[in-house]
Amino acid sequence: MGVSLTCFHLYTGYFGTLPSQQQGAVHLGLALGMIFILFPATRGAGRHRGVPWYDIIFAFAATFAAYYKILFYEEVLRARVTGYSAFDLTIAALGVLFVLEATRRTVGMPIVVMATLAILYALFGNLIPSPLLSHPGFSLEQVSPYLWFRESGVFGTPLQISARFIFLFLFFGVVLMHTGVGRFFNDLAFALTGRFTGGAGKAAVIASSLQGMISGSSIGNTVASGSFTIPMMKNARFKPEVAGAVEASASTGGQIMPPLMGAAAFIMVEYVGVSYREIMFSALIPAILYFAGIFIGVHFEAKRHRILGLPKDQLPSKRKLILSKGYMLLPLLVIITTISVGFTAQRAALLGIACAFAVSLARKETRPSLKDILVIFEKGARVALPVIAAVACAGIIAGVVGMTGMGSKFAAGIISLADGVLILALLFTMIACIVLGMGLPTTANYVVTATIAAPALINEFGLPPMAVHLFVFYFGIIADITPPVCLAAFAGAGIAQANPMKTGFTAVKLAIGAFIIPYAFIYNPVLVLVEPTLLGLLSALFFSLVGIMGVSSALLGYFVRDSFFGERLVLLVAGLAMVVPELLTSGLGLLAMVTVGWLQSRRPDKSQEAATLAQ
Repeated sequence: MGVSLTCFHLYTGYFGTLPSQQQGAVHLGLALGMIFILFPATRGAGRHRGVPWYDIIFAFAATFAAYYKILFYEEVLRARVTGYSAFDLTIAALGVLFVLEATRRTVGMPIVVMATLAILYALFGNLIPSPLLSHPGFSLEQVSPYLWFRESGVFGTPLQISARFIFLFLFFGVVLMHTGVGRFFNDLAFALTGRFTGGAGKAAVIASSLQGMISGSSIGNTVASGSFTIPMMKNARFKPEVAGAVEASASTGGQIMPPLMGAAAFIMVEYVGVSYREIMFSALIPAILYFAGIFIGVHFEAKRHRILGLPKDQLPSKRKLILSKGYMLLPLLVIITTISVGFTAQRAALLGIACAFAVSLARKETRPSLKDILVIFEKGARVALPVIAAVACAGIIAGVVGMTGMGSKFAAGIISLADGVLILALLFTMIACIVLGMGLPTTANYVVTATIAAPALINEFGLPPMAVHLFVFYFGIIADITPPVCLAAFAGAGIAQANPMKTGFTAVKLAIGAFIIPYAFIYNPVLVLVEPTLLGLLSALFFSLVGIMGVSSALLGYFVRDSFFGERLVLLVAGLAMVVPELLTSGLGLLAMVTVGWLQSRRPDKSQEAATLAQ
């Protein structure tokens, strides 16, 4: 099933996709069948005794419920006018239930609870006394076919994008990792930064950013690259919670780093109405600022604790590395080039996959046999299963939002609470995104917030759609490192054997730029290339970077020297002042930071003196 699902997407990617509903039906139908076979009903049950008979039935029934749209395509289309039969309604209701159960098995309960509440809201919204939330109510005979047979429910935009683009890019990442590119990224990162102050931490930031942009998973990347980088950081004398936090915050940023980014970025193409190339270029500067902020945070942490770089003999040679393995970068260059010159994201993914397979032939240890190719095809499908389930379940929520008018009601609520004040509306939206992100996967979180929150900011305050959608995208992602439910930080803490909550709060300090950058490009859209000018872009980039430096140094307690409380307060205010694109506030913030730096430079370094005396 996995191999056939991958072959189907490669075939339709090259020869052209089926009509959207049929493409989505094959995509979801095979995925549901695989989920019921591979994922047991209860966690920890495993499959060592085989697949239970009821899961076999569920697998076939769920696949049939999705394929029903293909087998009776014309009849289903006519039924929109003539009315659905009792059998149609049964299939629709079962299909929705199968999606909920498959999502519970692969992703977890929070998103299932939200989708279930959304369905109950559609059925019984007329019983809600509040005029802001109530609606006339819909019957089960109206809700189930709307969610299953229409284009605005399970088979809506998120699943269609998953069936056209996301699967191919996830498969590209699997093929690329088979070439050993993950180890190459780690070696390259250590070769570039390992000898500098806090070199192990800085190398982890670079390696995780490179790996994250092809994996698209915060937790998966934390576990994959963290198994190597976290022990290296601990050996370099970084505290366990800092080592776990560095890896978690850097891995989380992989979803905002072009060229691939996370799966939600491809859905953004449809919501914003632009090409993926525009999304990619618009996200580039904020992503650079994000990783620069973590890099700066690691530097301050290393300086504060006097963590030096690694000895040269422990580091790989840059020259030898590039000469021997530089060819591994070719698939990424193909992706970037093909998208940049105007190819569709689908065609770019196919060319990248072909190039990645070609690269794997260069060395004997990565050259795949026929069995290896089948395993890669099957693994490509396995990796996609949680994403497919998540976007299908998110489609239920988005469908209810459209059916009940909940989006406009939510927008009215935000506007009413904010009372026309933009900063308050942004704060409320940020909180909603982070809270949703604690239980929803990034893709599902983006679908929900882009449906109900983004329109309020765009329509009421006249903000650029690109900036708004990236705003909700960012805050949905950083929920993975924001306590109390910071799953990426928990994964990093597990490898580092550190306190999970401490690791989460440390990750927030290191990645504080992620909380600042979205506000920066809302107030200064030139950062996402909205009507850019060279002078405006350079100015915004400079002040944003220095502002992040100020806030980061305030939180970590080190600038030029260890900072006193008053100095940290000044650095915090100065850093935040530079987010607002006003010359006066930015100039005053810069002046305050320079003053603090000058005063600290004139102060003796007590810890250095203590180290000298100890010697």
